[in-house]
Amino acid sequence: MTDLGTVQDTVRNNVQAPALQTPSQTVGPFYGYALPYERGPQLVPGHHPHAIRFHGTVTDGAGQPILDALLEVWQADETGTLVQKLGSCDRDGFTFTGFGRAPTSIAGEYTFTTVKPGSVAGRAPYVLVTVFARGVTHHLFTRAYFPEDSALHASDPVLTTVPADRRGTLISIAEPAIAGTPSYRFDIRLQGENETVFLDFDA
Repeated sequence: MTDLGTVQDTVRNNVQAPALQTPSQTVGPFYGYALPYERGPQLVPGHHPHAIRFHGTVTDGAGQPILDALLEVWQADETGTLVQKLGSCDRDGFTFTGFGRAPTSIAGEYTFTTVKPGSVAGRAPYVLVTVFARGVTHHLFTRAYFPEDSALHASDPVLTTVPADRRGTLISIAEPAIAGTPSYRFDIRLQGENETVFLDFDA
């Protein structure tokens, strides 16, 4: 027969210290495995009469390129129409769906072939950009506006809420055309000096 006092002493001696919560960590990223798809960055083919190159580099807080990020873009077509057609993941070469997905290269660079969006409801044209990257526990939203639409920037309901000294991070840079194709550069800085403005949308 076991003595009750002996059992209580054994239990007391084996009680462990309170467990401490370990730091949270992100799992992955696994973006390069299944999410990129054939012609995902090509919202229109390169020979489209209104094709533009929309590209840039994604960098971290230290200014180093992020080589495993994934970007998605959503936009209107050149007439300002928000297209709602299927086919984003199965490009047929002519249907514009307004959606594209591109991974970054080893140099942190991404490129889309698309069209410059037209104005929607009289507002400044823009491309909505979503960023997925290592260390980012929730995807980030931002917008890329176009420099030639500065007259509309002053009345844009989103851009005007951004402090004047930060708006430049949302304006793409027009570059010399490549083989007749207009080119716009939109670099994304996740942290630090000149950090890109990210948007918070209410659910």
